[in-house]
Amino acid sequence: MNPVFLSWGIAVGATVGVITRPFKWPEAVWAVAGALLLVVLGLLPAQQALQAVGKGTDVYLFLFGMMVLSEVGRREGLFDWVAVLAVNHARGSPRRLFFLVYVVGVVITTFLSNDATAVVLTPAVFAAAKKAQTKPLPLLFVCAFIANAASFVLPISNPANLVLYGNHIPPLLTWMARFAVPSVLSIVATFLMLRWSQRHALQGTCASELERVELSVSGRIALGGIGVTALALLVVSAFDIQLGWPTAILGALTAAIVLIQERKSPMPVIREISWSVLPLVAGLFVLVEMLEQTGVVGHLADVLKAATQHGEIAAAAASGGIIAIASNLVNNLPAGLIASSTLLQAHSPERVVDAMLIGVDLGPNLSITGSLATILWLSAIRREGENVGFLMFLRVGGVVMLPALILAVGARVLLW
Repeated sequence: MNPVFLSWGIAVGATVGVITRPFKWPEAVWAVAGALLLVVLGLLPAQQALQAVGKGTDVYLFLFGMMVLSEVGRREGLFDWVAVLAVNHARGSPRRLFFLVYVVGVVITTFLSNDATAVVLTPAVFAAAKKAQTKPLPLLFVCAFIANAASFVLPISNPANLVLYGNHIPPLLTWMARFAVPSVLSIVATFLMLRWSQRHALQGTCASELERVELSVSGRIALGGIGVTALALLVVSAFDIQLGWPTAILGALTAAIVLIQERKSPMPVIREISWSVLPLVAGLFVLVEMLEQTGVVGHLADVLKAATQHGEIAAAAASGGIIAIASNLVNNLPAGLIASSTLLQAHSPERVVDAMLIGVDLGPNLSITGSLATILWLSAIRREGENVGFLMFLRVGGVVMLPALILAVGARVLLW
């Protein structure tokens, strides 16, 4: 069999496995199996596969730090404290609670990243829904959709931004000038469509005036650790420093302070972290490396260059839409890697680059496997006893994502 076709067949099979989870095996099993099969069959040299895994080091460190912060916050009652505040401010209205969760999600995604929204906010929202005695899914959907809809407000709002731009991240003020209007349109359109799609589930009233929960000393330390991490990420991004090490160090330091203060073993925290996310990401990086080796990137670069020469606006709009759909087929992290290499080889103008970034960030709101943040969100809700299937998410995503994508890409492509 032709090695190229065989390589593509393995990549497609692994992707289908990640999306459909046959036998209910974790997503990581299928991504890692595909990567190992490429190496075992000699389709990708082992050294090259290891180099591909190494490319994801910053992402692994970032995720580790965020997952540690989330677990410490959960164990120390931080999320219950936040939940009581949210429920009491909602004053018995599920619709008001929905709006409050959405606003908090925008803030966390903007300053801590979309993965933080999936990992940190989701447990707090589930706790809020439980205390409010209201249906949890509409509120949990907020965590999933705003994690992607607000993920291009700042460079740090999504690790995929750093992947796509590589070492050429625009300065902060330049970034905000180019993405402010598309971000606002994305956030507002996503809210309106998601609110409309959940209108029946949000009817009625919910509990209110709950007794205030006193935040413990350890809970305050966890909250402080999250706040310091957000500030640190803003600072390091302004100096174009990778986010992985600062996030990992601050997450581990926060956990260490809490555990020392309580004189507890770190093992319970370590056991509860969703470690399977890391091999999932590593497997995706290997699959992308195979695609680059088979010449896909070079061909895509030629097509994009020719399209841009024919008409920049049309090329930008089409690129944003195509990469948005592609992100749902292969996950937006590998899609961002492929897009980055393609844009670099094609020497694309900033209008095309920015449209692709919006597609990589916002497009994954269509399906449950579109972004790493959504996969993290899925793991978080499964842990709480909830589950959302591929088709259920797709029905909501089809309503929510398309209007936001059209408005955001259109604003970036047409307005200036």
